[in-house]
Amino acid sequence: MEALTTEDGRKLAYKRTGSGPTLVCHGGGPGFSSLYLGDLGGLDERLELILLDPRGTGGSDRPADPRAYAIEDYVDDLEALRRHLGLERIDLLGHSHGGMVAITYAARHPERVERLILASTLARWGPEPQAAMEAGVAARADESWYPDAKAALEAEQAGDFSTDEEMEELALREFPFYFAHFGDEERAYLETLRADSTNSDPLRYFNEEVWETFDLRADLERITAPALVITGADDFITGPVPAAEIEQGLADVSKVIIPNCGHLIFFEAPEAFCEAVVSFLSVPSAV
Repeated sequence: MEALTTEDGRKLAYKRTGSGPTLVCHGGGPGFSSLYLGDLGGLDERLELILLDPRGTGGSDRPADPRAYAIEDYVDDLEALRRHLGLERIDLLGHSHGGMVAITYAARHPERVERLILASTLARWGPEPQAAMEAGVAARADESWYPDAKAALEAEQAGDFSTDEEMEELALREFPFYFAHFGDEERAYLETLRADSTNSDPLRYFNEEVWETFDLRADLERITAPALVITGADDFITGPVPAAEIEQGLADVSKVIIPNCGHLIFFEAPEAFCEAVVSFLSVPSAV
C-alpha cells in the first residue's frame, strides 16, 4: 500500500497492482475501502490499476469532520491523487458511489480526464430509478435469504446503525440483492469483505444528506472525455434505467449492459467486464 498526504494533513492510501496503461479506480460504498474491487475481474493482467482507498476507509485517514464526505470532498482527494502520481491526464474508473465521484471530477476537471468509465452508477435518484429498484427487490421475494436481506436494506436506508460494525453487518446482510444469482461463490466473496476497515460516517452522511437530492445531469453535459457506461442487466439499483439516463447526458459515450449480472459486474462477469474495458481503452492484446 502506498500513500500521499493531503493539504489538510490526512493520509490518503492507494494500492498499485498490475502492469500496462494506468487506470485510476475509485470504488463505492460509501464507507468501504478498495478491498471489494479486488483486481477488478483480472484487469490487472492488462492494466496498471491505482486502487484508491476513499477518505476514512482502509489505509486512508478519517477527516476530522464526520460530515466531510460530500461528493466534492472525494473529488478533491482524487485530484490530489492525480497530482501525486504526476499524471497530466488520467483514465478514470468509478464504480457505484465512485462513479458519482468520477462524473463530478470529469465535469470539474475535464482537461485532466483522458477516458472515463462509469460502472454500475447513477446520476440522480428519482421516480424511474426508484421504481426499477423496487421491482428488482420484489423480484427476489421467493429467495430464502429475502426476508433478512430486505430487513437489513430497510434498516441501512433508515440509518439504523450507530457503529462501523453495525453498518458493515447490515451491508453484508443486504448484499444478496446486489448479485444476479446468490450462491456459494457469492457467499465466499462476502466473507472476504469482513477484513475491510469500514466507516459508517460516509454512509450515514450519504443517506441523510445526498441520496434523495443529488442530481449530476448538469455535470454530465460538461464532460468532454469519451465515456463508457457499463452495468449489469439485473443490477437492482444502478442498472439499465440509470445507465440510459447517464448515456443521454454525455456527448461521447458507449454503453454496455452485461446480461445475467448484478451490481458487482467485475465479480459476476469478469471476462465480459474486462473485455469491455480494455476494448474501450484500446489496450493492445496480451501476448
